[in-house]
Amino acid sequence: MRFQFVPPLCLGLLIGAVACAEEPAAIESESVRSTATTESDLPLDALRTFADVFGRIKEDYVEEIDDKSLIENAIRGMLSGLDPHSSYVDGEEYRDLQVGTSGEFGGLGIEVGMEDGFVKVIAPIDDTPAQRAGLQAGDMIIRIDDKPVKGLSLNEAVQLMRGKPGTEIRLSILRGTDDKPFEVVLERAVIQVASVKSRTLEPGFGYVRLTHFQAHTTDDMLKAIDELKQANAGRLKGLVLDLRNNPGGVLNGAVGVSDAFLTDGLIVYTEGRVKNSQMRFKAGPDDVLDGAPIVVLVNAGSASASEIVAGALQDHRRAIVMGTQTFGKGSVQTIVPIDEHSALKLTTARYYTPSGRSIQAHGIAPDIALERGEFKPLADPGLGSLKEADLVRHLDEQAPATDEPTEPEPLPLAVEDFQLSEALNVLKGLNILGTVATP
Repeated sequence: MRFQFVPPLCLGLLIGAVACAEEPAAIESESVRSTATTESDLPLDALRTFADVFGRIKEDYVEEIDDKSLIENAIRGMLSGLDPHSSYVDGEEYRDLQVGTSGEFGGLGIEVGMEDGFVKVIAPIDDTPAQRAGLQAGDMIIRIDDKPVKGLSLNEAVQLMRGKPGTEIRLSILRGTDDKPFEVVLERAVIQVASVKSRTLEPGFGYVRLTHFQAHTTDDMLKAIDELKQANAGRLKGLVLDLRNNPGGVLNGAVGVSDAFLTDGLIVYTEGRVKNSQMRFKAGPDDVLDGAPIVVLVNAGSASASEIVAGALQDHRRAIVMGTQTFGKGSVQTIVPIDEHSALKLTTARYYTPSGRSIQAHGIAPDIALERGEFKPLADPGLGSLKEADLVRHLDEQAPATDEPTEPEPLPLAVEDFQLSEALNVLKGLNILGTVATP
């Protein structure tokens, strides 16, 4: 049998799709497989035990079950016992896997993993039912409708959360140190993910948010930066790269985004047991910002590909990383097609930052720790002082002679997004000092 290996890919599981790399396939020959088999003896006693259990289930289980179902269940169990990210996918799951990089899929718009028997939210995706319902990174889903999650595999829980767009689902959520769970009702939808969003924060200072790493994310980001330059006299004084709640995606997307800001050196490398899983990615000579300072915003929902970008820019002292500790997803999954309808999603390598740091279970520590906060200006900063309006027989305000409606004042950036406001302040400071970000 020949197995087709598609180089590294995704990080985590999306409700509705898993993003995977679109890379030329490398074929592992039969001779390689047979050589690997002869190098280690088969565990004959364990195989006999497996056969005995298989036969006992066939004969004594309360309901008749066919051989195909038993074997598939055995495969699923074998993979689920390895790590939270390895799994067997077939049918609709496999079709979702194949189209995961298209940026459109059905579901809730949430990336999840498994922890302590419950489904853990890695990150909600922007402009999706999960994000609009207020789900946060770290939330634990303990019930799906009326069914407890405890005892379910991740794939089983995902199947329960999937459904026809327009149908409702009720999730019971446990958050942080709260004693009691709360319920949220979401309406399933066709998720269309715009992986890149951008705007000018202040003249000369740009903002780019990456919501997910897809096959076209690098090109979309370069286009957004070019538009920001054109809107700011042809150059940017600094850029905030927002990777908060970005659950990852295509590895090549992370490499391309990092390469856009680096002029040389290693971006990321992977190490695994087989030769195909050992790769090194290096930067080209061009920096799209010509050395202008960068602040990268991260949080606990920044995972996998996001951590590759943050780690690479941090190690090369190309950016200051601000926010909170990232998720710590530092393993690479490879899709191994079995036939036209099924495949293995198998963890084949760990990835490392240019300096050799492993992200797995550690994450990226920010250079400047900045917790999520809320900024509220005082309702009346002059409370207690005497004003014109307090004087006896003061003149009343005269309304302007115009019928045009007045535009409401936009909220200060610090009120809209405190972390983003602080990132902009750091960029301004770096620009005044005339230095590249070197924490």
